[in-house]
Amino acid sequence: MSDVLDRFSPATQDWFRGAFAAPTTAQIGAWEAISGGRHALVVAPTGSGKTLSAFLWAIDRVFREKSATPVADAPTTRILYISPLKALGVDVERNLRSPLVGIGQSARRLGLDVPAVTVGVRSGDTTSGDRRRLVQAPPDILITTPESLYLMLTSQAGDTLRGGHTGIVDE
Repeated sequence: MSDVLDRFSPATQDWFRGAFAAPTTAQIGAWEAISGGRHALVVAPTGSGKTLSAFLWAIDRVFREKSATPVADAPTTRILYISPLKALGVDVERNLRSPLVGIGQSARRLGLDVPAVTVGVRSGDTTSGDRRRLVQAPPDILITTPESLYLMLTSQAGDTLRGGHTGIVDE
């Protein structure tokens, strides 16, 4: 069986191999399913790489798409992460910085294009100005709660989710 990391772009492979000794069992299983176009339910203990297993293929896809097509037809959120708790969403946003920055650094080192991949958060605490900005310039990755997602879907903001390719629902 080939190395599951070979399915990722060179920059993502380089970052992951520099940051971790090897993928966890949860990551291998998830990436085999996701890279094959299948859905995945990742059930594993805390600290086993579930969040990265859910996000990395989608992040890699965003980097590849934005490198191939610098200007999108219409701005859209590509990855939607639904967190049951606002605090968990804040943690996920913070934890995404490492792969986003690391993949960008690897791409630069490899002489590849480094598109800006943006992250936004929409929760009950999001100001009206920030909500407007999320509609005018949707982030590539949106972290939200079920309640805020409902409000988005029942307003003009729901249009920003039409072009998404990945939905991640956390416990």
